[in-house]
Amino acid sequence: MLNKFFRRQIAGVLCGTVLAAVASQAAFAGKLSLGHTIWVGYGPLYLAKELGYFKENGVDVDFQVVDDSALAMAAQAAGKLSGTATTLDEILKYRSDSFCFKAVALFDESHGGDGMVSVKEINSLEDLKGKTVAMNEGSTSQFWFSYLLKKKGIPLKEVEVLNMSADAAAAAFIAGQVPAAVTWEPNLTLVKTKNVGKVLTSSADTPGVIVDVLEFSCSVLEKQPKDVKGFVAALQKAVDYTKANPEKAYAIMAKGVGGYLKEPKDFADAASGVKFYDKAMTIDYLGTPDKPGKVTEVLQLGNEIWADLGKVKKPITYKEVIDPSFTQ
Repeated sequence: MLNKFFRRQIAGVLCGTVLAAVASQAAFAGKLSLGHTIWVGYGPLYLAKELGYFKENGVDVDFQVVDDSALAMAAQAAGKLSGTATTLDEILKYRSDSFCFKAVALFDESHGGDGMVSVKEINSLEDLKGKTVAMNEGSTSQFWFSYLLKKKGIPLKEVEVLNMSADAAAAAFIAGQVPAAVTWEPNLTLVKTKNVGKVLTSSADTPGVIVDVLEFSCSVLEKQPKDVKGFVAALQKAVDYTKANPEKAYAIMAKGVGGYLKEPKDFADAASGVKFYDKAMTIDYLGTPDKPGKVTEVLQLGNEIWADLGKVKKPITYKEVIDPSFTQ
């Protein structure tokens, strides 16, 4: 059965047959195809489509829901998709000389939607030394956890990481099998309601670190700049609509995203754990090549953390992976 939070899990094997099924055609003038997992932050895509914002900007869109962001990235690399919606830290693992793409806009940041649960005896990150923490290795969960330890000067080797999905990690914690786990909503709330532990820390304490981005292949940016600019404008218009009309927006987005978020109430609950980025927030976060924003901090951290974990071979620079011009 499809894991409802598959957006951050990393596939070990990428099969050409699977990729062919993900998307049927590459982008062409006037049309952009985008792969994404089921996640509340991608709701504005469907809102913009339903309200005709993409059409207003002369862009025909095709969205492909993929079980795993790694599969979407591989499909994009094979020319089956124009771009992918995924987290900023994840894209660093895929950027290479042979696979060129750049993030052009932001969807949202996790603002309490991700977190670490622990038994009541653990009161700080220092208390995790020598203990087992369940999490999805190679995912944003591990990136965020490693970021927290790095801030405290705690080597990752001092904590034993038990690899499992975020939902399985929460289940193992609730069952008393591990003293701590990195997971996300609704698991954080479930732990509190069952009174089996506490949320030691959440992404609300680390604003701007777990961020979802919109990225397109460099060939698309070069050949379809007008389409990309129209896409970004439509997306940001949808975010403005959401802030002005949340209930109406959530109902439309829930229907579009579907899956575990198909009910407006469930979508609204999930949306409480994220912060949608409008145009001004995006400009501030990305900055410019001459004066980069907060994004550089996450790029540096991502390079350091994924390098330590053996996921990247060389540092990825701002200019290699960010193009703010389509928002500016």
